[in-house]
Formats: sequence, structure tokens, C-alpha cells
Amino acid sequence: LKEEAPGLIVLSGPATCVSKVELRVSCKALLDRDTLNKSDPCVILMVQTNGQWTELDRTEVIKSNLHPVFAKVFSLDYYFEEVQKLRFEVYDIHGTHSIGTRDDDFLGGVECTLGQIVAQKKMVKPLLLKYGKYAGKSTITVHAEEISGNNGYVELSFCAKKLDDKDLFSKSDPFLEIYRINDDETEQLVHRTEVIKNNLNPVWEPFKVSLISLCSCDEERKLKCLVWDYDSRGKHDFIGEFYATFREMQKISSGNKVTWDCVNPKYKQKKRNYKNSGVVILSDLKLHRVYSFLDYIMGGCQIHFTVAIDFTASNGDPRNSCSLHYINPYQPNEYLKALIAVGEICQDYDSDKRFSALGFGARIPPNYEVSISAHIAIQGVVEAYQNCLPKIQLYGPTNVSPIINRIAKLAAGDGNIKDASRYHILLILTDGVVTDMADTREAIVRASYQPLSIIIVGVGNADFTDMQILDGDDGVLRSPKGEPVLRDIVQFVPFRDFKTASPAALAKCVLAEVPKQVVEYYSHKAICPMCPVRDLSTPILSPLATTPTE
Repeated sequence: LKEEAPGLIVLSGPATCVSKVELRVSCKALLDRDTLNKSDPCVILMVQTNGQWTELDRTEVIKSNLHPVFAKVFSLDYYFEEVQKLRFEVYDIHGTHSIGTRDDDFLGGVECTLGQIVAQKKMVKPLLLKYGKYAGKSTITVHAEEISGNNGYVELSFCAKKLDDKDLFSKSDPFLEIYRINDDETEQLVHRTEVIKNNLNPVWEPFKVSLISLCSCDEERKLKCLVWDYDSRGKHDFIGEFYATFREMQKISSGNKVTWDCVNPKYKQKKRNYKNSGVVILSDLKLHRVYSFLDYIMGGCQIHFTVAIDFTASNGDPRNSCSLHYINPYQPNEYLKALIAVGEICQDYDSDKRFSALGFGARIPPNYEVSISAHIAIQGVVEAYQNCLPKIQLYGPTNVSPIINRIAKLAAGDGNIKDASRYHILLILTDGVVTDMADTREAIVRASYQPLSIIIVGVGNADFTDMQILDGDDGVLRSPKGEPVLRDIVQFVPFRDFKTASPAALAKCVLAEVPKQVVEYYSHKAICPMCPVRDLSTPILSPLATTPTE
């Protein structure tokens, strides 16, 4: 904690950043373990935690294929400050047998870090068998894409009509594949639908895909779409193909659908009157725009952080070593521990690295009137806290509502702020149950309509059972008149639960819900980040709205 100016402090330390990353996997030249057919491969993604490997997820099984391109997308949180070890294991699946029960099921594996994949964007590595032996010429390719919240995702509904019949004794079993054509002309599988059995007019289930995965947020990027007749042996029959763009898809409107001729190039070349092998129809499109906490911060949202400290008499005389406010030259008291623990992390939320502090429940000289909110941030929060203790009289009562009302009024501003420029976080440190519980509930309900989050840390060994009512985790907080909060803005934590834990554990717990609360407020107000990353031209009514494109 470093003093920057009177009443303000600077918090320094490494910032933590996390992004969502999508991984897509394909393999080439896999070993053929089957006698009559080719291998039926599946890839398992393992992650290492505390030295132990555990399965995170697995792909689908692709029948009889030594060069599989898997449709499954692995989604991971990417922490810049951590080494995240991954292991990809490829198995040949035999019926319902458990994976890994027989040595000959294993087709090869590879270890790497998520950072390596992200740095390369496309990682190609040879598969290794046990003891480091190469699995022939087998390779695995992993594509990584960073998913930003503002990209959002789209929900697509496809169907087809009058597809060619490829089966002799029954009708075709069609499925649809969509590939994104990259800048280097390579093709990346985006989605593979389910198989519709014995049907030339299939209606596939709607599916969701991120816009960056679908088209790299480029509306004009070509999408190659293939329709196949499924074969259980992996020898699928080609029905036809068509090319589309996301801009074309957005031409869909109420009552109108977008259609493409499904064309087999060989038939078109050989047959003079050939028109198509069926028609594929986009029957519905829903665009979901989702903004993240980081989108708002990077867009210029300023976070104002305020600390309020309890100076009521129940804390005990600060000169007594039993007091919660006792200043021990060798060890900080619980107030300081909580303040420092949260303060050192708040830099990730406080954009100007500064916050001020208030106090409540004290009598201030010379008139010794009971304070509502005494400014204690004179030489930095910690220094001001230590310096003010000999100058004030601990008194009471533990009235929290005036503090909440004050910060809520500040958060409301002049009522003309309609952008995501400022959000407030209030940290309240108190040694007991608040005296004005009814007024506090009313204040929280009112504050839930403002850009404000409230964190309450209970210091000492008091019974904080009644304080849990302020945290909406176990139900919806209501005012004395029965009005519910607009959104859950309070997080209550007893400090004693973290006495033996690291300071980071307390900070992580009390700040865990803040990003979600920020997003919920601006989403409810239909307010986008001030300077969002490149946006698609489709008009969006609300950051979290689900709206058919018109």
C-alpha cells in the first residue's frame, strides 16, 4: 500500500487476466488397430491439477476414420499467470468398453501447455505411445481461438427438402457439416449436426456457436456446407454442398427463410438438366450478444472503491490488547488484515488504483457528536486508520444504512449518466450485526438499482447469523415492505473463516461475484461498453437480448 495523495492510496502488484479459449482437434495418419475396419478414434483432454491428471472432457467417437476432424469444442479458462498443463490422449473405441482398459486401444498422446497452444494458435505435434515411442506418422493438430465476451454467439436452425436418396432399401440418413474457410484457404470444422435417420426432408436440432468460431467475426467470410448420407462404417455418401456467409444468413426475417441449392459438382458436370440434390433452408437465426466484465473495463468503465470501517464501542478500547482495533506493532489486527487482503486485489477492479475510506459509529472531537461517516483516508487508508484511533471515541450504534445511502447517491450521480463509465464497490468492515437492519434492507433494495456492489466482512467472533439475510445467496432479499432487490449486490463473509487461509483466499471470495454484478447491472440497463471491440453491424437491442435478426 503506497500513499499517493491525502486520503488516497495506490495498490500495486501483478494483475490477473483470464480469457476463454476454445480448442478444436483433428488427427492424421492414426494407427489402424482394427482387423476388419479402421480405428474408431476419440480424443480425451486431461488437465494437471496439483500434480494429478484428471479428465476434463472428450470428443465424440468418429467411426472408421484414420484422419478424423472432431466437431467437439473444448472450452477452457486461460490464465496468463499460470502454467496450465494439458494432455491429449487418442483412443480407438470398441463398443461400450471402458477407455484405456486395453493397451491396444491407445493410439497415442501428447503433452503441452495451454500457453504453447495459444502462442502458436495452431499446434501440430506427433503422437507418442508409451515410453516416448512415435505412433508411426500419426499427428494431432490443435487450433486455439480466444473467445471475447462481446463476440457473442448465434443460434441457427437448419432443415432440408428433397435430398437425393443414396440408400437402396431405405431413404438417406442425412447430416450437415459447416466449415469456416480461413485466410490461408484451410478449412476449419465449425459444427456437425446429428444424423436424421431415413428422411429426405430432415429438420436438424438448433445449435449455438460463437461468432468468432463461425466466421471470425467477419460477415463476408465464406462458409462451406456439406450434406452427407451417414454410413455406420464411416464411408459416408456425399449428397451435396453449398457456400454461404453470415451476412447471407442475416437476410432471414419474419416469415422469410434463406435457402441454398445443395449441389453435387459431379452431377452438375455430367447431367445437362441437373438443378440440385435438394435444398437446405435456414429456418431461424437468433443472435445473442453477451458482454463480459472485461469488456466494460477495457471499454473505459471506471471503478470507484470505498471502504467503510466500524468504530462502535463493541470493538473494545483500542488501547486494550483484546480490542479488535488494537494496534499491535508486530501483527496487524483483523480489520487491517481484511483491509489489506482485499485492498491488494482491488487494483484489478479500481482503474485509477486509488480508493478512499469512511468510518461509522464513532464520536468525533471537539463536540463528540455521533458520526455517520467520518473520513479517515487522510494519509492513506491504513495510515489514516491507525492515526485516527487515538483521536476518536468508539461509540455506536452500528448503523450501516447511512453509508449505503451515501454511496448509492454518489453512484446515481446526477441521473444523466447513461453509459458504462462508472461503477462503485463498497467494502464494509464490521464487528457485529447491524443495528438498523430494516433501514439497511431498504437501502440495499434502493441501491440495487444503481451501479453499485456491496461487500461486507464480519470481523471478530460475533454471531453473524442475522447478517446472512443481507446476502441473497439463500433467497431474495426484500425491503420491510416486501419489495425485492432488482439484483443480488451483497456478498457477506465472516473473516474468521479465513484466519488460517492466505490473504488471497479472502480477497478471491469477497470479490468473486463483483464481475457478474457489473455485467448484470449494465445488461439490465441495456448499456453496452463505451468502446467495444469490433462489433458486427447487426443491431442489438440489449447486451443479453435474444433477438431474431430482421
